[in-house]
Amino acid sequence: MIRLILAGLYAVLSVVFMMPVHWYHKAIAKKHPEKAWAKSQKLVRRFFKGLLFIAGTKIEIRGAENLPEKGEAALYVGNHRSYFDIIILQTLVKGPLGFVAKKEFLKVPLFHCYIEDMGSLFLDRENVRAGLETIKEGTERMSKGLSLGLFPEGTRNHKDELLPFKTGGYRMAEKSDSAMVLMALTDFDRIMEKNFCNFLRSRHVIIEFAPPVYPGRMSADERKEFYRSIPDQITAMLKTHKS
Repeated sequence: MIRLILAGLYAVLSVVFMMPVHWYHKAIAKKHPEKAWAKSQKLVRRFFKGLLFIAGTKIEIRGAENLPEKGEAALYVGNHRSYFDIIILQTLVKGPLGFVAKKEFLKVPLFHCYIEDMGSLFLDRENVRAGLETIKEGTERMSKGLSLGLFPEGTRNHKDELLPFKTGGYRMAEKSDSAMVLMALTDFDRIMEKNFCNFLRSRHVIIEFAPPVYPGRMSADERKEFYRSIPDQITAMLKTHKS
């Protein structure tokens, strides 16, 4: 209960007092989006690290050597357990990182401003044409050096079995000739969502990164097989976490 109250106060006060910085970053983004993404990442990373400190989260990182260097864009693809997926991933990736989020996130007061500053995209899953435009925009941003986080299940999933993966977003890595890094997240939902009344609890979580793969450099058959295998590869990593 105490952690939840502290985290809530920390989040609300931080977001409100940093609004002038948001407006500054938004102004920069009109002419220099890459510069705005980098500045926003530094701000958001510090904020998220503070939130994880309050939550008492202990992160075990496997495959850290597979994270691309700063300046190299990548599409991070993994299972979706919690809101903390975004928080923790943002503190680990070396360069600017946005996310492909549902358009409903735009309705979250204040917080959506900072998610936008990071270079995130908001996907309308019910509008095919709008979805294609989002993928096109994501490809262009990755070509400029922005990494993106993608959760193909489309929603948070607290079950052991993965939900069906939506594969359209994979083309952003393919068309921008960027790396795709598969990741497996274990117990992230035990930090908050699985707890009574969403109380924050100090938890040990695991995140694993697979070696980067470049789908744009594969043949059509190789790429098709790789995309098909992604859920199985993530499931295999998750099983090692349980052991």
